[in-house]
Amino acid sequence: MTSALSAYRAYREYLSLDTLLDLQKPNTGQPDELLFVVVHQSHELWFKEMLHELGGLQMALSAADSGHALRTLRRLRAGFAVLTAQMEALETLTAGQFDAFRERLGGSGFYSAQFREIELVLGRCDGDVARQFPESSRARARIEDRAGRPRLFASFLEYLAACGYPPHDVRLALRMLERDDTVAAQVCEGLRDLDQAFQEWRFRHAVLARRVIGDKSGTGGSTGAEFLRSTVFTPSFPELWHVPDPQ
Repeated sequence: MTSALSAYRAYREYLSLDTLLDLQKPNTGQPDELLFVVVHQSHELWFKEMLHELGGLQMALSAADSGHALRTLRRLRAGFAVLTAQMEALETLTAGQFDAFRERLGGSGFYSAQFREIELVLGRCDGDVARQFPESSRARARIEDRAGRPRLFASFLEYLAACGYPPHDVRLALRMLERDDTVAAQVCEGLRDLDQAFQEWRFRHAVLARRVIGDKSGTGGSTGAEFLRSTVFTPSFPELWHVPDPQ
């Protein structure tokens, strides 16, 4: 019994479960709001993990560590698959159920600082993104710091150079990768897969917004579903989506 009690306490303490399970505080008495809160909090936890893995991926690419890069790419794709699957849970909300608590929401995913960081790592170059957040806030400082760091594609170019491919002529490098069919080609495909997984999440998010709010403005002041649709089918690494000409 003592051993079981110790293991029980160790599990709860290791995961800070008492704190974690007390963090869901819906603003209304609507029964469907808890789902919304849980999914969005879960997203933020996964965003934290994704940023951690993206940092590791950049280090692996810069060090030309193909094995580590491939393993990390698989984990990142799996992470985006989890995020996309969570959209299915939110799709169980009807427009009426969401509208019942929407006006009392405390905020919007539009202001997820971690998601903005992910966008920057994946290639977003919009210098105004930090201005959405209050001056002197921790979120703004993190985003400004992230905006000043190299993007993931720059790390991939370092990797190409280390593997003997021309980093300043991506189309030529892609043709050479296609011809050689080495582990470097697998890393390139892994980046395409990651890009696709991110686009798939964006697509499901846009469809969900259209489903529950129609053409209304977004909760955070954006144009809502229209804004989200504008982000769909916009690759993070457009250079990788050019099909090499046959030789």
